[in-house]
Amino acid sequence: PTLLLIGSLLTACTVGPDYVRPEPQMPEQWRTTTSETLADTDLLWWQGFNDPVLNQLITEAVSSNKDLQLARARVDQYLGALQTTRSAYFPQIGAGASASRTRSTEAGASPFPSSVANPSSLYAAQFNLAWEIDLFGRTRRASEAAQAQVQATEEERRAVMLSVVAGVASSYIALRASDAKLAIAQATLKNYADTLHIFELRFKGGVISQLQLAQVQSQYQLAQAAIPGIEQQIAVQENLLSTLLGRNPGDIPRGKPLDKLAMPPIPAGLPASLLQRRPDILSAEAQLVAANAQVGVARSLYFPTLSLTGALGTASNPLSSLFSGQAQAWNMAAGLTAPLATFGQIEGQVQSAEAVYEQAKIRYLQSAQTALREVNDALTGIDKTRQTLSAQQKRVLALQESAYFARLRFDNGLTSYLEVLNSEDDLFSAQLTAVDAQSAGFGEMINAYKAMGGGWVDKVDPLRNL
Repeated sequence: PTLLLIGSLLTACTVGPDYVRPEPQMPEQWRTTTSETLADTDLLWWQGFNDPVLNQLITEAVSSNKDLQLARARVDQYLGALQTTRSAYFPQIGAGASASRTRSTEAGASPFPSSVANPSSLYAAQFNLAWEIDLFGRTRRASEAAQAQVQATEEERRAVMLSVVAGVASSYIALRASDAKLAIAQATLKNYADTLHIFELRFKGGVISQLQLAQVQSQYQLAQAAIPGIEQQIAVQENLLSTLLGRNPGDIPRGKPLDKLAMPPIPAGLPASLLQRRPDILSAEAQLVAANAQVGVARSLYFPTLSLTGALGTASNPLSSLFSGQAQAWNMAAGLTAPLATFGQIEGQVQSAEAVYEQAKIRYLQSAQTALREVNDALTGIDKTRQTLSAQQKRVLALQESAYFARLRFDNGLTSYLEVLNSEDDLFSAQLTAVDAQSAGFGEMINAYKAMGGGWVDKVDPLRNL
């Protein structure tokens, strides 16, 4: 207790700047506004798709994703570093014991006293204490930096979780979009195959020319050629989802088809709230706190250091007397050291620490701007993809009608099959494009929730629920 009291009296000064948060310039509202009812960003937004299979996949990813496990291990690493740094607040106590047996020469220049045992034994046991008093706050600044590093890695872990959840949702949407494309391509191929079979019979009967048959064969091959590429996309998305789930590549269960998925509401929130909600911004600020504290660590090198050392133990020739009162031995010492001429060594360390702080400050301000850009991009994307999807869906309906009348005109001998072929090919392409537009709309909604951050991360965090 006495030593701790002395230490507390001596640690009254902390050099270096105290942390002051820079204030990023945040607008009052987003560039894109909406009149829709907005959702709380703390909600488990993926449940808005109303697909139980997607919910289960995200639950599995949160518990088994390897990037998340790596991020958790990094937090533990910095917690260990923090504990090591804080240990400097306290005396470091050790213990030791030794035993030796020595024989000295009796034929030397000085006669060896006959009263002294030769050979002789020496036994010793002691406790050692070493303590560097934190006179000018070097340990406190180092501890402050270590604590901030822990916070930064924790926010990085939360950012990984946010990315993993968004990645699973995006990949699942892409998978269901590829499934929808495959269904369209297979249905189109069947339709073309039926037409090809009829035209082959007509050709054998001499009703149509080789040119007309070749046109239908080309149409059939167009649909057939599309299927392998779509199947490859499906396999790639399944492999990606498997990795996000912490599995080896394999099959992924399916829930609702793409056109049956519900669209979650647009997330709410003002630009300024990103500073308290986005894990990457919070991590950047924690790195800034750490860099600010390291400036204090560097500046403390200009000042003296005070070290206390001591030892308490016993030493005796006969082992039987090792713990007697006469065998006690102790020593205490204090040392004060101060730099006099370092020829720029300390100045260089201070300059380096201040430069690291400036970099961290710029990264923090930059992270806020990046967040604003990502949210605005996503909100704009939601609005524009809706417009695109509406136009594409209307185009599909128009082309369906066009293809119907083109075939009707061909059956009545009013036009060539080339008109039917062009109409049906345009319809096939438009149907695939409409699926892409619908998938993009879901993707922009996912991007919006990811960009907003949100308290939902804590709700699904297995470490927070222990």
